[in-house]
Amino acid sequence: MKPILSQEEQLTQTNFCVIVPTYNNDKTLAKVLNSILTYTKEIIVVNDGSTDKTGKILEDFPELIQIHHPENQGKGIALQNGFNKAIALNYEYAVTIDSDGQHFASDIPSFIDFIQNEPNTLLIGSRNMSQENVPKKSSFGNKFSNFWFWFETGIRLEDTQSGFRLYPLKLIPERYYTPKFEFEIEVIVRSAWKGIPVKNIPVKILYDPQERVSHFRPFKDFTRISILNTVLVFIALVYIKPRDLVRNIKKKGLKKFLLEDILESDESNYKKSAAIALGVFIGISPFWGFQTVLLLFFATLFKLNKVIAFLASNVSFPPFIPLVIYGSLKMGSLFVSSNSSLTLNDSLALTDVSKNITQYVVGSLLLASVSALLLGLLSYLLLTAFNSNKNKTNN
Repeated sequence: MKPILSQEEQLTQTNFCVIVPTYNNDKTLAKVLNSILTYTKEIIVVNDGSTDKTGKILEDFPELIQIHHPENQGKGIALQNGFNKAIALNYEYAVTIDSDGQHFASDIPSFIDFIQNEPNTLLIGSRNMSQENVPKKSSFGNKFSNFWFWFETGIRLEDTQSGFRLYPLKLIPERYYTPKFEFEIEVIVRSAWKGIPVKNIPVKILYDPQERVSHFRPFKDFTRISILNTVLVFIALVYIKPRDLVRNIKKKGLKKFLLEDILESDESNYKKSAAIALGVFIGISPFWGFQTVLLLFFATLFKLNKVIAFLASNVSFPPFIPLVIYGSLKMGSLFVSSNSSLTLNDSLALTDVSKNITQYVVGSLLLASVSALLLGLLSYLLLTAFNSNKNKTNN
């Protein structure tokens, strides 16, 4: 059993530093630094090209490690340079805290206390976004960011935009591609993809409209964040999620994986049959080239089993494609006039579809809907019967 350490012992025995990126926050910088010094002297300040009194203020703190950028490069670059310095000095963890006075250094011990039991976790301070003086744009932006972080990683957090964080320096990615505010999204998503636990921890917050200076540019930075999320979603759908699936199958073995993650998963029969219905619908629908992306998107959105949905989507497996196209054209002919007679032969996909594209699209959507409903219902009945028989056998 590990001995229980006092707060002071935890702070002195944990190999961490505090990184403070700052840009034109001369009203609050000195107060922030003095508050941090109450808990640790291991501080790295990154002056990101400030043009106010920041340089003069930092002259009063010669004991701190200081990095000065000749011109403003962005918060992402400031944090990356702070990380590089901390790693060079062999720190294990880095707590990052904004210099605008919104965070309380008194929460630093909470971060350090947490990693005593769960080391190597990336922690993000969770703020109360409903309290007084919190800008509406900050609250909206946080909800927006939380959703995309969940979609990209499968991890649900209450706050993904807080700059008050603790990073396990030797585990997070070594190279980054974003220089400004969007960096704080890139680093947590890519860390989660590496298997680093990413969690929230409650922190206090102060939004003082008289002192706080925000350099977030709503249009430019929100656009950059949106572009980043678009790229991350694409990578998640075409690489990360399939990679994790393959790793899970290799780790458990195909038989054990099918039994534990599909047939005997904790999901209800309704959820499993809904995943089958989704897979069948996407597999038959006329979304050639985008079926896998759409399948993963909707399976994630509706919290359905991605493996079951993917397997069900193979209703459009190559040998079955002529049958699917023929059925789609026949179904569409009930509502759209045909330009040619339909026969089931090898040239069907190349000739009849191009001549009757509207008929095919309408028919495939109808066939997909009917097939999804029927197979979804059938699978629900079979799963219910299977579980019922299993329960009787166990009893």
